[in-house]
Order: sequence, then structure tokens, then C-alpha cells
Amino acid sequence: MTKKDIVMKISTAETELKQQDIKHVVQKALDVIIEGLVQGQTVELRNFGIFKIKERRGRTGRNPRTGQTVPVPPKKVVIFKPGLEMKKLVK
Repeated sequence: MTKKDIVMKISTAETELKQQDIKHVVQKALDVIIEGLVQGQTVELRNFGIFKIKERRGRTGRNPRTGQTVPVPPKKVVIFKPGLEMKKLVK
């Protein structure tokens, strides 16, 4: 499902909003989530899930072509943990 699919589903539901307005609201909501993560905040959406930043440690990797060891630097990644309501519905 894409962002466009989400906008279409919301606009065909019992809302009297234009697709362009819904697209703007959906995009703004996603922008706010991203902004919070960039600032290092945890974003919790009740019954949906939690987005947070996790820092991965640096490690030593290996180039599969040459077999040479390569240092892999530490990095930050976004993780998502689904909420209870989502877990129940997906099962």
C-alpha cells in the first residue's frame, strides 16, 4: 500500500474532503513523525505502534568478493514496534 492508496481510501470513505487536502494532511503527519525522530524523540501512536531511533555499534565486516575485512562504522536506524491493537488484528 502506498501513500496514494491511503489518500484514496480516506477520500472514498465517508469524508467530504478533497484528495488534495487529505494528501496534504497525510504528508504533514509523516513530516511531523520524521521531524520528531530526527530530534531524537520517540514517536508513540497509541494502538498503532512506536517509532524510535536505535544506534547500532560499529563492527568489522567482510567484503564478500575479496574476503578483506572492512570496518563498518556505527549508525542510527529507525525501528518500529507494533502496538497491542495492531498485533491482535494482524494475527
